[in-house]
Amino acid sequence: MTRHVVLGAGPVARAIVNSLAQRGIDADVVTRSGAEIPGARAVTANVLDTDRLASIIKGAAAVYQGSQAEYHRWPQEFPALQNSIVRATQGSDAVLVAVENLYGYGHVHGPMTESLPLAATTRKGKTRAELWKSLESEYKAGRLKATAGRASDFFGPHAAASAVGERFFPPLLSGKKAELIGNPEALHTYTYVVDFGEALVRLALDSRSLGRAWHVPNAPAVSSRAFLEAAASIAGVEPNSVTRNRFQMRLAGLFIPPARETIEMMYEFEEDFVVDHSAYAAVFGDHATPLHDSLTTTVNWWRAHAE
Repeated sequence: MTRHVVLGAGPVARAIVNSLAQRGIDADVVTRSGAEIPGARAVTANVLDTDRLASIIKGAAAVYQGSQAEYHRWPQEFPALQNSIVRATQGSDAVLVAVENLYGYGHVHGPMTESLPLAATTRKGKTRAELWKSLESEYKAGRLKATAGRASDFFGPHAAASAVGERFFPPLLSGKKAELIGNPEALHTYTYVVDFGEALVRLALDSRSLGRAWHVPNAPAVSSRAFLEAAASIAGVEPNSVTRNRFQMRLAGLFIPPARETIEMMYEFEEDFVVDHSAYAAVFGDHATPLHDSLTTTVNWWRAHAE
């Protein structure tokens, strides 16, 4: 049977495994801890061990790069991590599918398309841009089959570390205040993690994806306020919230490095942040889940996993 290798065991990896299982495709999930995901085989390895990783990838049809450096250590650690993965994949015939976000474009006005230049000036944005440029160069040189799926801030089952994750849904469902960031009235594209996983698998299975990055499908953009109100309505609770601004994030960043790293990305939530996925839809289909349906599943998941 066809076998795919998934690096990392976060919410996106789980969504990938689910989409692979629906197709009857075997999945190996590679982490340093040997974390288990239902429907996949757990493999213990450090992706920085290139030879070990190459032996795992051998014979696989695709590799999903969902492994990341610590959020506040991207410039220092991400390039070496990806380089090891690239070298391990080059010795095989596998497609490398990069799990990406939209940081590389930087602060832009209007809907984002894949034709925008990767002109970010933030630390993490520049890192993300360089990571893709490196993959693109390897592809153009004929040394690697590569593609990428880019998502916005995602939500859904297991997505705890998201802007609309553990600081949003659990407080909301318990009658407390959900945390919003920036300007709650600005439009924002949110990616349902289940749709993200499905999109990455479609990219892996279709050679038309190779050599470029794609914006994965999303429901139409809404304001964070509207997102909150929809989630609250589904849950049958009041849409109580508290909004965090740059000053508050700077205070938090004095003690929490990831919070400090969030400040340079605040522009995403202070102005409209809208993603155009029409290029992907034209080739692979538009399978974005309606927001009401994705929020219903997410609310039910958080309730089932409440402490």
